[in-house]
Amino acid sequence: MDITLVLGDLTDQHADAVVNAANSTLLGGGGVDGAIHRRGGPDILAACRDLRTTRYPRGLPPGQSVATPAGRLPARWVIHTVGPVYSREEDRSAVLASCHRTALHVADELGATSVAFPAISTGVYGWPLDSAARIAVDTVRTTPTQVTDLRFVLFSREAHAAFARALDS
Repeated sequence: MDITLVLGDLTDQHADAVVNAANSTLLGGGGVDGAIHRRGGPDILAACRDLRTTRYPRGLPPGQSVATPAGRLPARWVIHTVGPVYSREEDRSAVLASCHRTALHVADELGATSVAFPAISTGVYGWPLDSAARIAVDTVRTTPTQVTDLRFVLFSREAHAAFARALDS
């Protein structure tokens, strides 16, 4: 698998799938989630509402992933995953790793070979960038997958630098 870093906007990525750092409601929000819903349009929200009524009436649990069509995004699918809120009292690293692992499993089920990830849980959920980058890179490197083009699309230079350090280690 080829892992690359992109400094830019996840919603601009031409890929089979983009990964959404969603909240458990799947109904949009701020940050990456809000940007994906705004740019992707109402088809994504309609698919998420359907998922809430059929498969996830209580919401998508943290660490799990599910796909919807990508609406107006330049991708085929959106893989929604719910990252954990960072805690100094409780190690939630396994949940963050699960976000990446389950997103790759969903990508494989879809037949996606190119996937673009954001820096999951590093925004309002407060996960420190260096730790999140290390977990993300280690997880995608060790997860068996058919994905051949994996991109981490990072919105800030600080996030890009953290992921570059993780890739180099």
